[in-house]
Amino acid sequence: MTYQQTLDYLFEQLPMFHRIGAAAYKADLSNTVALCRILGNPEKEFRSVHIAGTNGKGSTSHFLASVLQEAGYKTGLFTSPHLKDFRERIRINGQKIGKKEVTTFVSLYKSDFESIKPSFFEWTFALASWYFAKEKVDIAVIETGMGGRLDSTNVVKPIITVITNIGLDHTQFLGSSLTEIAKEKAGIIKKKIPVVIGETQLETTPVFDEFSKISQSMIYYADQQIALQKTRYTAHHPPLLQAEFHSIQSQSTYRTSSPLSGRYQVKNLATVLCTIERLQFSGLDIPVESIISGIRKVVKNTGLMGRWQTISQNPLTIADIGHNPDGIREVLEQIDITPHHKLHFVIGVVNDKDVRSMLGKLPKNATYYFCKADIPRGLDANELAGIALEFSLKGNIFINVKEALTEAQRVANFDDLVLVGGSAFVVAEVV
Repeated sequence: MTYQQTLDYLFEQLPMFHRIGAAAYKADLSNTVALCRILGNPEKEFRSVHIAGTNGKGSTSHFLASVLQEAGYKTGLFTSPHLKDFRERIRINGQKIGKKEVTTFVSLYKSDFESIKPSFFEWTFALASWYFAKEKVDIAVIETGMGGRLDSTNVVKPIITVITNIGLDHTQFLGSSLTEIAKEKAGIIKKKIPVVIGETQLETTPVFDEFSKISQSMIYYADQQIALQKTRYTAHHPPLLQAEFHSIQSQSTYRTSSPLSGRYQVKNLATVLCTIERLQFSGLDIPVESIISGIRKVVKNTGLMGRWQTISQNPLTIADIGHNPDGIREVLEQIDITPHHKLHFVIGVVNDKDVRSMLGKLPKNATYYFCKADIPRGLDANELAGIALEFSLKGNIFINVKEALTEAQRVANFDDLVLVGGSAFVVAEVV
């Protein structure tokens, strides 16, 4: 098959959660185990960092991969979803997997895999494991998909596990409370493998403490570690890294030291620094200079997009993939500190999200441009606008994302802010 035929096969014939939703979800690792066995268990041939969480796991994964790359390690990076190109999901030292590798892999294993009937995500993780092993990466940063315990990636045995935070998302699969969701995410904690938790949360801390105790794993809460180690950290590191460290508490410093300008990134940075310290203790040589350059060059090194990303000026137009209640809250906090006169929000969502919880947080004095991303899971723009009216959110309906953005930018004054968001798939059409 050609590369395009291969993509068509993966996208159209295989269940793909990000396109069709629940029908593609498999709460079972048996398929992944079977696929990896056919491949000779490539996931065991490289060291890995395994990252889960409701929000921030993508940015955290990219930060860590960038730092490890700067430290001289041949670094694999597996993330999802992609925004523009399927190959964004699988990278080595920032370079996307080649089209030839994708077509070769599918051609080699299509007949063997079809008897297992894997999902799109299972296929993709198997491809990443095969590719990382074939290319002999030194270490791979592996981001989970939706969950943790039953996520396809949970066949890896990492040298460190990271859980960024817990929020209410994918509740139909992971549980209706933070405690229930934490139990699913905590399923990636492995016996005697250290785990870093990004944020201390009242409902989830007992869950993580219990899981770490049972697995005999040392547990580190990044926000607590930063607070406890601040004096020691700054006393033993050079001024440049001190600036990075203090950026966790100073947005102005952070903005000068990282291309990811969203204030919410400071939480991810705390998680990253704590994880790096654990990696150093495990024997990885990660110099101070590599930490600094890895943070500052994360976009260049990894191709990260869609995180409070400026896509044009006059009017200032920003895209952000925040797509659940906690993610929207973080976006709104960023809006509050961004100088602007009026907010124009180009918004679309997917149909299995808690739309009302998201819309209930949005400002009533903004103008909304309701649209639908070009995927089957996208919520009809008319339906979205109708729900929005329940919260006194008013605007117009557009047939697609680009038309909505064009109109928002036409109407907005030079000192207004145009925001594109509500879903990663909406953002994917404009970045």
